Amino acid sequence: MTPLVPLLLALALPGLAAAATRILAPGDGLAAAVAAAAPGDELVLAAGAHAGPVTLDRALTLRGEPGAVLDGGGEGSVVTVTAPGVAIRNLTIRGSGRDREAMDAGVVLEKGARGALVEGNTLLDNLHGVRLQGSPDITARGNDITGRIGRQADAGNGFMIWNAPGALIEDNHVRFGRDGIFTRVSKQDVFRGNRFEKTRFAIHYMYTSDSVIENNVSIDNTVGYAIMFSDRVRIVGNTSDGDRDLGLMLNSSNYAEVRANRVVGRELPAARWLTSSQGADDDMAPASDAPVHADHDRLGPEKCLFIFNANKSVIEDNRFEGCGIGIHFTAGAEGNAVAGNAFIGNQSQVKYVGTRNLDWSEDGRGNYWSDNPAFDLDGDGIADAAYRPNDIIDRVMWTAPQARLLMTSPAVQVIRWAQSRFPATLPGGVLDSAPLMAPPEARP
Repeated sequence: MTPLVPLLLALALPGLAAAATRILAPGDGLAAAVAAAAPGDELVLAAGAHAGPVTLDRALTLRGEPGAVLDGGGEGSVVTVTAPGVAIRNLTIRGSGRDREAMDAGVVLEKGARGALVEGNTLLDNLHGVRLQGSPDITARGNDITGRIGRQADAGNGFMIWNAPGALIEDNHVRFGRDGIFTRVSKQDVFRGNRFEKTRFAIHYMYTSDSVIENNVSIDNTVGYAIMFSDRVRIVGNTSDGDRDLGLMLNSSNYAEVRANRVVGRELPAARWLTSSQGADDDMAPASDAPVHADHDRLGPEKCLFIFNANKSVIEDNRFEGCGIGIHFTAGAEGNAVAGNAFIGNQSQVKYVGTRNLDWSEDGRGNYWSDNPAFDLDGDGIADAAYRPNDIIDRVMWTAPQARLLMTSPAVQVIRWAQSRFPATLPGGVLDSAPLMAPPEARP
């Protein structure tokens, strides 16, 4: 075959033509370059500031060399993707508009953007970082997103997801803004290996079922992982470190798997400890209702795990440490299996608002309770007596907090002594019939 034949074939059949790479200097005109590009081409932005916004309406790769910045100029979304097979890599993307109704973002992936890849980018000064709007099978990996600092009510989300089944969001770092990931009406999504700092909710699920939250880290957020109206969610191997109100919440979410997660209070330098009277606007002061431990080295969440009207879930092999309440369990939650967890140094290990008797052990394996003065005479690792985290005095405190003034009275001490000697006098509540003598090793 002569050298002329492949050239003629390429001209006759554009799909056979080799993909082209074009390097654009600042000022070259990105929109015009996109219009002139063929599917499969790569556009490379050289170092410097390039003017946006831009719409990618064909299968292109948009890549940045070190120092390349794509600036939206404060109007609309910086990059909008409408075609399948687009990749956006290694760019600094900044300067979206602030229109909350239009949901301006650094990157918008619309319905036609099936299979898009957003990888290794830095997103700054955008309302939302990356918005998935009906786009299936998206991968967003290794991006660094810094939201706008200020009032969270005026900020956007790191990732904003609506009806984007099959999304893989992994190894990203999101700080500031409203929620790290906010997802609504989606399914079969995987959020894995991400790190979230100083947001409202690290991960916020609404009507997103059959999905996975795995090996993420939430640090210094208001709430770590909020799962709401979402069924069959697998929540495994995540960390909540120093989140203020809740480490993890299940609200009207059924059949969840909550396994091998770690919720702990945050160790803080002594200089950061201020009383709430020093000003609610001082972000160095703990919230007035946040538990403050006697040794003054840890700021714990109000609740490690809050379960509200969530049924038939498995809660195993987690570590709940240094919170005001280890697990708050209420509003008709039924059929949940709770075993193999470690409850360590919480002010109240359990708050169960209900009258039913619940045994928190499975197949002869209960949980570890740091305040359980138990014996194990046969050395099998299981305490010789059952453990009850609450008594009738706790119930009085929950319904009439002003009764705390009587906590040290002789009458209260007599009642508690009597209940410890005559368990039949205890009200319905949580019982661990096989409490562990030592914190178990996590079993993913």
